[in-house]
Amino acid sequence: MTRPRWSIVIPALNEARRLPPYLGRVVSYFGARGQPYEVIVVDDGSTDGTLARVEDYAREHGAVRGLALGGHEGKGAAVRRGMLAAAGTYRLFADADGATPIEELDRFEPVLAAGADVVIGSRTVPDASVAVVSRLHRAAARSLFAWMVGRLGLNGVSDSQCGFKAFEGAVAEALFGALRTPGLAFDVELLLRARAAGYRIVEVPVNWTEQAGGKVRIFRHGPGMALEILRVRRQLKGSL
Repeated sequence: MTRPRWSIVIPALNEARRLPPYLGRVVSYFGARGQPYEVIVVDDGSTDGTLARVEDYAREHGAVRGLALGGHEGKGAAVRRGMLAAAGTYRLFADADGATPIEELDRFEPVLAAGADVVIGSRTVPDASVAVVSRLHRAAARSLFAWMVGRLGLNGVSDSQCGFKAFEGAVAEALFGALRTPGLAFDVELLLRARAAGYRIVEVPVNWTEQAGGKVRIFRHGPGMALEILRVRRQLKGSL
């Protein structure tokens, strides 16, 4: 079997409504490129029929498949499962709501070709060619979280939480094989581990539009994420 050039991993929790339009856009985008690819949707214990929608789609599109976790384990656990099941030369994870258009991958590929190991989408790096559409309080919450993450050790990254990140295949296997954070702070652990390993991380501005139905609430989830980051810091002490 031909190795996929790209593996796209989409974690999903109760995304039966928002996922199908984005999945269709992803398949159309890669279908037009004429390169082998795969799309892996990892269901994180959904109760709304998300996995059934993916399986329906997969019957018509052989590049798409669904994986199910044993229950609700967390976004980090879902992305980890998908990345370690992937086979692509390059691997991207993207949020199921389609806030970042899949076409933004066009901005990543030259950076990876130039030698980056990890490329992360950013909603905060200034660039006149992109538009970030977000409610003011959500943008303020992102800034607050970025400040907190910087104080906890991840300096020099302005947007650790954008759900659009790409990796060279072997780098993905190394980082996700070591990942221990199952929850929302997994991005921070990934980037801390990447920095500790000496991987080249590049932040690239992307178009992003806030979608209705988002599940992350910074004031509700922030304290737990901070505790997860502190635990990772202790684990990686001496290598950062």
